[in-house]
Amino acid sequence: MSFTSGGSVPESRWGDVYLVAGSRAVSVCGDFLAATTLALVLAEGGHGGLAVSGLMLAASLPLALLAPITGRVADRVDSRIVLAVAPLGQSVICLVLAFTSHPVAIMGLVALLACGLAFTQPVLGALLPEMVRPADLPKASGLSQTAGNIGMLVAPALAGVLVGQSGARLPLLLDAASYLALVGAALALRTRRTGRTTAKGALVPWRLRDDRTLTVMVGVLAATIAGVSAISVVEVFFLRDTLGASTTVFGLVAASWTAGMLLGNGIFSQVPPRRITVSALLLVVVGSCVPVVVAAAAPGPFWIIPLWVAGGVCNGGINVFIMVIVAGRTPSAARGRAFASLNASVQGAGMIGLLAAGPLVDRFDPRLLVAVVGTFGLVTALSGLVVVRREPPSDPVMSTSRPPRDSVAT
Repeated sequence: MSFTSGGSVPESRWGDVYLVAGSRAVSVCGDFLAATTLALVLAEGGHGGLAVSGLMLAASLPLALLAPITGRVADRVDSRIVLAVAPLGQSVICLVLAFTSHPVAIMGLVALLACGLAFTQPVLGALLPEMVRPADLPKASGLSQTAGNIGMLVAPALAGVLVGQSGARLPLLLDAASYLALVGAALALRTRRTGRTTAKGALVPWRLRDDRTLTVMVGVLAATIAGVSAISVVEVFFLRDTLGASTTVFGLVAASWTAGMLLGNGIFSQVPPRRITVSALLLVVVGSCVPVVVAAAAPGPFWIIPLWVAGGVCNGGINVFIMVIVAGRTPSAARGRAFASLNASVQGAGMIGLLAAGPLVDRFDPRLLVAVVGTFGLVTALSGLVVVRREPPSDPVMSTSRPPRDSVAT
């Protein structure tokens, strides 16, 4: 099967979508398995919260710093090469990690792992819209997000069991195997993106700031992600100290947001693409912030579970909508740079939230912090909605009338 050069709409390649979704589930599970394992190793080694924070920073910083490079690579280099070479290197790094115990060396190797992720994320983001017709993109995005969420749910529990039964080495070896699975999936994919340049050999021009509506959307998402990252730190003290939750209840609450995301992926993947706009996405962001604001007044920990499920449902919708909107407003030849810019903004904002949360928890009441963070996200999303609604309507770049020329099937 291949894209035609005429005006007919190409058929969606669901086999490729399922292959990407399956490899994403394995890869995300492996990543979270390694992250949880390494955090446990550092904590049990007596290195404290500073070392764990350093580990999280090492896993996030390369995705933000390398975006200008990785986006250009994604748009210039054959997707199959990137998706085969980068995970192969990550697999080798995981093998070394399995036999490393010094905290500084662990952080350095985790940073190298994140460098590989910085290259593969924009490639996968740009590749998915090439696999399906525009009308099928919400469903494809929902499948991919659901697979990732399942990996996120399984990994922490699996890490706890494996570390407790066999130590840290086995989970890290399994993570190395998960990267090899991604290499296999890359070689099996029939859809590929090949680099497209202008007649002078330059990349097709594209800048995020040239699309004001998309820029506002990314800014709101970044602010919201900063708040979510801060909440992930604050909720430990809010649930355990303020609301008196047991460790079991804390685990249930922590899992409820991800469970809501799974539900949201399925619900919002059914929305027709014509209804997926930046305004609609910002409304869903508002929906994800409202439960956080309400949670600040919760009298007990069990009240948080339905609120976190509701917030997670909206979070799942956000993830589905992002794929459709970025693909629709960005030329096919520039989608690697678009997704790299989005990833950089999200990761940078997440780091800011994590860094700010620590000192704030030491100075302010956790209930107050939950209220402030939720209100900040709510006000930011509503402000962005006002700005976007004043923008003139713009037609998406993605078109069903002519297929992209920079993807091929083999």
